Amino acid sequence: MVDPALAPYVRHNPLHGHPLTSRADMVAAMDRLLAPLDAYRSAGKARVQLSPTGAIFDHGAAELEGFARPLWALAAAGAGGDTAIDWQPYRTGLDNGTNPAHPEYWGDVGEVDQRLVELAAVGFALVAAKGDFFDPLSADAKLRVRTYLLSATERKFSPNNWMFFRLLIDAGLRATGDGPAPESGDHERAALDALYLGEGWYRDGAGNRVDHYVGFAFHVYGLLLQRFAPATDKGEHLARARIFAPQFARWFDEQGRGLPFGRSMTYRFAMTAFFGVYALCDPDPVLPWGVLKGIVLRNLRWWADQLIADRDGVLSVGFGYANPHMAEDYNSPGSPYWAMKAFLTLAMPEDHPFWQADELPLLETPQFASQSGPGFVLDRRDEAVTVLSAGQDAPMFRHGAEKYSKFAYSTAAPPCVEARDAAFETAALDGSMAVEAVGRPWKIRSHSRTIRQDVRGLRVQWRPYDDVIIDSWLRFAGVGHVRIHRVRSAVDLRLIEGGFASARACSLPHAVSVWDDSGRAMVANGGGIADLRGARQSRVHVPAANLSLLTPKVEVPQLLGFAATGVSWFASFVSLTDLIQTETTIMKRV
Repeated sequence: MVDPALAPYVRHNPLHGHPLTSRADMVAAMDRLLAPLDAYRSAGKARVQLSPTGAIFDHGAAELEGFARPLWALAAAGAGGDTAIDWQPYRTGLDNGTNPAHPEYWGDVGEVDQRLVELAAVGFALVAAKGDFFDPLSADAKLRVRTYLLSATERKFSPNNWMFFRLLIDAGLRATGDGPAPESGDHERAALDALYLGEGWYRDGAGNRVDHYVGFAFHVYGLLLQRFAPATDKGEHLARARIFAPQFARWFDEQGRGLPFGRSMTYRFAMTAFFGVYALCDPDPVLPWGVLKGIVLRNLRWWADQLIADRDGVLSVGFGYANPHMAEDYNSPGSPYWAMKAFLTLAMPEDHPFWQADELPLLETPQFASQSGPGFVLDRRDEAVTVLSAGQDAPMFRHGAEKYSKFAYSTAAPPCVEARDAAFETAALDGSMAVEAVGRPWKIRSHSRTIRQDVRGLRVQWRPYDDVIIDSWLRFAGVGHVRIHRVRSAVDLRLIEGGFASARACSLPHAVSVWDDSGRAMVANGGGIADLRGARQSRVHVPAANLSLLTPKVEVPQLLGFAATGVSWFASFVSLTDLIQTETTIMKRV
């Protein structure tokens, strides 16, 4: 439910009020999302110039983003039989953007260049919609396009999901003429295969990042190559996708909300792209057609009620509202249009079983599940999905600790990132615990080591400082979860532990939250955190605005404690709702 003070802004969302129940609705939604971009196209159509706001790459690449990212949807719609698409601006832009003599030339392709990312969408469009996108070009334009793409194949790609971009560019070249040598891309294929963890999961490069890129990158790209460029594909993509599909479906709840976890959350409804592409590629899917359809459409309907667009209807950088604070340093104003991958479903024509099926709810599954790939233990209840996380590491990304290393994440309570100038006492710390020693910077969990994991909980060990070891036991219980921490420290520590962030009204009067000397902090919706050992004080903390991914203002129930040198034990019960109802029973068990 949108805060009444924010409700007027929903009207800017191009999806708002749209039915989103059929393929025709999806085509209309695609048109509504892309229409606001027309006002910002350059004269030569090669660039979409939304804002002077910068990213880590140059503005030429940023403006190419705005041109290329809609192609994921448009090319799919063309492949699915749509004939009403106006391809002329895209043909003109492709011609001018690849022409070094034109003022809107996209620029030479460099090593590990953002242009490589966007040219993957161009490569896909050349394969899936060649007749509309490429064939009408002049002979000179065709040569320039292919020359530009060939230059990209000679560049270095980042050793993660980017290696699929090389294969998609190769596919575009093969679709439009003599392609690279047959062995082209073999290095990337081998390197991608080395990132496969088994059981359907991939890690996204070095480290242990296992997030939404598994769905909207690794599986989507592999399946698209298998479907549209089988000569380029040499992988086991469909077999792996069949293993992944029922597991990934658990990241979505009955309201359509996906689990907000990891980086690139500004891509929003791209998180459902996997289910549409999987439906396209598997004639006998492991999930019923109606279930796959329901996941995609419920997610889009949920987004239709969020504040995801600026006043001109252009998708904003942010998640539930315009919030560049939570963005990655590679997010330009055109980046959110990666969300158009959700419209890859349009590659299926109207008579496909996906569109003909009645929309179905999620399958009945056990309430609890363990997923070793991401290090998750999941609980589906009360129309929400909550996960206890073993913790992943992403220090190279902005707010990597908050996006990957909290104890718990939930579809009902998207996480907060921290303000750059946050002090120990002012940090949000939702879903996590921070420690501070005198004279040292405060730290939250990072570099966790999983000791044990089962279907109800897990045990991890982490070291905020070299001389501090913390063992944390996380386990679902009642309507929430229990956290137990053993702190072994060579120095005295202060600790702050937070429950889930809760929306705080953006207008007066504010709902009253409570905390007391017994070690219980409860927010207005009944959720909160309770100390189970009587060792900590409680408070409901109001952090700075615009930290939450979902809503501009939140409050966080917290426990404040002290760990003396030596060994200390702490325990808490955390719930999204009904804290008091369950706390007493849990305390007796602990």
